[in-house]
Formats: sequence, structure tokens, C-alpha cells
Amino acid sequence: MSSTPQLGSLAIQAPSLTPQIVHVSPETCLNLSMFKAVLRSYRALDDTINMRLNRTAAFMHDQERQKVSRSKLSAEEQACSRLWQELVSNWSRRKELIEYCVGVADKSNEEKQEIVDSQTSSPSEVRKARAEKYSQEVKRDQIHKELSVETIVKQRSVDVFRSRCMYFVPPFTDVEARKLWDAATGSR
Repeated sequence: MSSTPQLGSLAIQAPSLTPQIVHVSPETCLNLSMFKAVLRSYRALDDTINMRLNRTAAFMHDQERQKVSRSKLSAEEQACSRLWQELVSNWSRRKELIEYCVGVADKSNEEKQEIVDSQTSSPSEVRKARAEKYSQEVKRDQIHKELSVETIVKQRSVDVFRSRCMYFVPPFTDVEARKLWDAATGSR
């Protein structure tokens, strides 16, 4: 059993569930439907942030009442801290996924360009490579656009998070979380 509870509809009533591990391959990146489905599942945390804050706070209140938690923080502060850690971890995984897929799409596009530029390619190979290159450029553009979408999703999540956790500030010891916090809040 993990040290942090799974937060979701069964989080209060059931033991932690093992999270699903998604193995992303170049094929996943180049199949836009599959790529977007993986991102959608990763963005579920951001989409349900209010509900998760409520459930985490309820869980922390229960622990407080049962004297399980030895933390000096209030239940709300613990809930905010726990959810912030989850958000940062999730954002990091999504960033890694998108950057990996951007690299895959760029490499695929370069390979098609090499065929088009090659002096040894037959005219039919060049035509086929041009058609595939155009298709790959559309996919690459869609994947690149997800970086902009990611910025918007993060900002929206931080806005909701800050509205509920007004006094929360990530610990200075967590450098990556501080960078994300500063970027999202405009702090320097």
C-alpha cells in the first residue's frame, strides 16, 4: 500500500488502487487519437480539481479526528499540500509525454524530408514521401499545439487551486514545484 492515498471516487471508501502505467511508443505519438486519449486521461486530475480538493480535505479531516495524522498542518493545509504534489507530478509526466511525442513527430518529419531530398529516390518514392510528410506535418502541428493547451490547462488548475488554497506556498526545498508555482503565479 502506498504512503499517499489514491484520490478519486473510491478514495475514501477503498484501499489505494495501483495506477495504470501507460507505455508510450512512437506509434502512440503518431496516432493522434491515441495520443489525445492518453493526454485526456492525464488531464483528468486538472478537470476534477475541486472535487479532489473536497475529498482530500474530507480524508484529512477524518485522519485528524482519528488522531492518525501527526502533522502540525491543518486538514485543509495537508489537503492542499497533497494535491499540489499530485498536480506537479502529473504536470511533469504530461510535459515529458508531450516533449517525447514532439521529438518523435519531428524525427519522423525529418526522415520523410530526407527521402524527398535524396537523389537516389525514385519519383514514386518521392511522391509517397511528400504525401506522408504532409500528413506527418499535420500531426506534428497538432502535437506542438498541445504545448499551448498544456499552458492553459496548468494556469486554469493553478487558478482554481489558489482560489481554494489561498495561503498555500510550495516548500522552497522542492525546486521544480517552485518553478512551476512561480511561472503560474507570475512570481519572480
